[in-house]
Formats: sequence, C-alpha cells, structure tokens
Amino acid sequence: MSITTEFLRRPLMTGAVAASSRRLAYAMTEGIGLEGARLVVELGPGTGVFTDAILARLAPTARLVAIELNPVLAARLSATRRDTRLTVVRGSAAELAAVAGEPADAVVSGLPWTVMPREQRGRILDAVAEVLRPGGRFTTFAYLHASWTPPARHFTAELARRFGESERSTVVWPNLPPAFVHRATQRP
Repeated sequence: MSITTEFLRRPLMTGAVAASSRRLAYAMTEGIGLEGARLVVELGPGTGVFTDAILARLAPTARLVAIELNPVLAARLSATRRDTRLTVVRGSAAELAAVAGEPADAVVSGLPWTVMPREQRGRILDAVAEVLRPGGRFTTFAYLHASWTPPARHFTAELARRFGESERSTVVWPNLPPAFVHRATQRP
C-alpha cells in the first residue's frame, strides 16, 4: 500500500500525497546534531523516508522514537525496519513528552502543519518545545506552493514565538511538490 493510497483512504491522518524525496530527507536531517544525539523523536514518519535518514546519522547507542497516528503506516514501519534503535509508537504527536520519557536532542517532523486546526497545531508545538532539551533542534518542512497561505504564515510565526532561533532552508526542488525546511533551536 502506498502513501497515496493512505492519503486517499485517510486524508485527515495522512498529510502527503507522495512520499518525500531523499533530497528532502537529507535537508531535514543535516545540521541538527543527530550524530551526537542520545534521543531523537520523529513525528509522522509515514513511509519512513525521514526515519531512514535519521537512522543513517545516529550513533549505535542512540534511540529514535517514531510517533505515527495512521495505524497502517505505523504497522508497516514497525514491520519493515529492523533496527534496535527504533521504537514505533502508534499515537498522537501531542503526547510526545509522555512517549519520549526524557528530554530529546532533536525532533524531526513530517506532520502536515498547514492542514491541521490551529489549536491542534499549537498543542503539538507546545509538546515539542516541552520535550526538547535546551539547545535541542526541531526540524520540519513545508511545501513551497503553500508558503504564502495564512496557516503557513501563522505556523512560521508560532515557531518564532516558541523557539530561540528559527531559520528556513533553500528550496528543495527535487521533491514533489518542492519544499523547504524549517529549523528551530530550543532556548538555552
């Protein structure tokens, strides 16, 4: 079953029509300190494109906790990734502090921020800010074509309010659709 099929079956649980590209996965995981991380949390791993990029950078003793709301995608990710550093949890991203159990060095998100209700988006961003250790990094992406919309502009403002630093990458053109990466750093 493909990500497109899951989007058509569960559009409110699956934010992407197509899987993210390896180039976007590289942009999402570069420069956020994964190589030295002890705990990384991934929100909305979907088919595991970002999961694989995270695992490729993690030390052998690090942990990755991936939280997926879609039961089909969570089950598939659990069944296809045989890495002892990975724990897949079926649940809501808003519960990430309880799931992580300790401060995270990084949170990598594939969630569809601009299509979720403002209150839900706020709860999840609050949970991300709560779980990140001081200096920890949060990374997520947005599609270029939607970056001018009110929800996208509101999301960018929410990042700036919650985190000490926030930046935006150059456009990753080899992705369908083209995207860019938001990177934010937790206040010390």
